[in-house]
Amino acid sequence: MKRTLLVATCIVACVGALAQGTVNFNNRVTADGIDAKVFDADNVTALAGTAYWAQLYGGVDEASLAPIGAALNFRTGTAAGYTVSSGVDTTRTITGIAPGGAAVVQVRAWEASGGATYEAAVASGKKYGKSEIVNLSATGNPAANPPILPVNLIGLQSFSLIPEPSTIALGVLGAAVLLLRRRK
Repeated sequence: MKRTLLVATCIVACVGALAQGTVNFNNRVTADGIDAKVFDADNVTALAGTAYWAQLYGGVDEASLAPIGAALNFRTGTAAGYTVSSGVDTTRTITGIAPGGAAVVQVRAWEASGGATYEAAVASGKKYGKSEIVNLSATGNPAANPPILPVNLIGLQSFSLIPEPSTIALGVLGAAVLLLRRRK
């Protein structure tokens, strides 16, 4: 009986490990028409180097979005605004999505000085931004025979960071609140 239970548990664990869809975290795949450069708050300057991070978030719906895999830095020079460089594994596995199943993904970017995560950057008041939600009708299936490659982020569009509030803007806002409060 113990042996049967152990074998059943192993089978369920193995099937659960395979029940995950894969996507390609790459914001430039010319073959699929993806050219989603990420810009700074001025909407002109492409993010570059280790001063910025980008992270893929995914789930079954918008409410379940969670970080997937490691965050990536941006390239430099003429490739600024893009996250992928040669030799970097861009395959991301979305737990809870059946291979070949539908998924919702979003790319989020932030100033590295704001912290190691998007949420930390938002909380610290540093620049951050996120793409529109991308609905993927099917994910890759590494368990298929032959394996189905991770799906590209078809529909991903360029986006810009939101600027951190300036000291002057915060001062003006504070003065306005004090004046309104004084009038009462």
